[in-house]
Amino acid sequence: MKQTIVFGSRTIDFHLEYSDRKSLGITVTPDMEVIVKAPHNTGIDKIKEKIRKKAPWVIRQQSYFLSFHPKTPQRKYISGETHLYLGRQYRLLINNDELGIGNERVKLKGGFLKVYTSEKQKAESLVKNWYRKKAEQKLKEIADPLIESFLIRHKLSIPTNQLSIREMPTRWGSCTAKGKIILNPELIKAPKGSIEYVIVHELCHLIYHDHTQKFFDLQSKEMKDWEKWKMKLETVLV
Repeated sequence: MKQTIVFGSRTIDFHLEYSDRKSLGITVTPDMEVIVKAPHNTGIDKIKEKIRKKAPWVIRQQSYFLSFHPKTPQRKYISGETHLYLGRQYRLLINNDELGIGNERVKLKGGFLKVYTSEKQKAESLVKNWYRKKAEQKLKEIADPLIESFLIRHKLSIPTNQLSIREMPTRWGSCTAKGKIILNPELIKAPKGSIEYVIVHELCHLIYHDHTQKFFDLQSKEMKDWEKWKMKLETVLV
């Protein structure tokens, strides 16, 4: 059941569920959805009043999860356009000289992301494929030692090959109940420190599943300057 409250200038939409529980519970998901679970026969006015009291916390949680939402604007894949790789900007240059079959490629050279193709309309697919291959290679290089040291340090045992690269429209990373770390390939555009922050954040979820104070204490212990790299993630990829 969809419901809404107004808190100051903000409108908070929430999904209301009734269940056999004794108290009202409020959850903010990584997709910024607000889920409220209330005991049966609880009046809607009483529920909304409790949510208003918790509204500052709800807004803080939504703002926190927003930093994990990819925000890179739509690209047109034309020469002169800027593209990011590991936090640095490169200018796209499409070289449409005649090329032999199979010679189409993308490479970084100087401050340019050069696309070699005789058909400009192929630039987008070529660049996206290049990013994907770089993500699969580089994100694994960054993640593997962090995962290994974390598991050893905390005496955890999970199956090997627990890193996966997968496109996610609203998240930078996630951690499954079975301990698999999933990273968004778009992360390859972020600075290395921001990539490490997302990995550390997801690793901490192997111990604490929610964003409690103990979770943040652990995250700070694992990466003292995580707030700096979180901020860069929020500001660089725009």
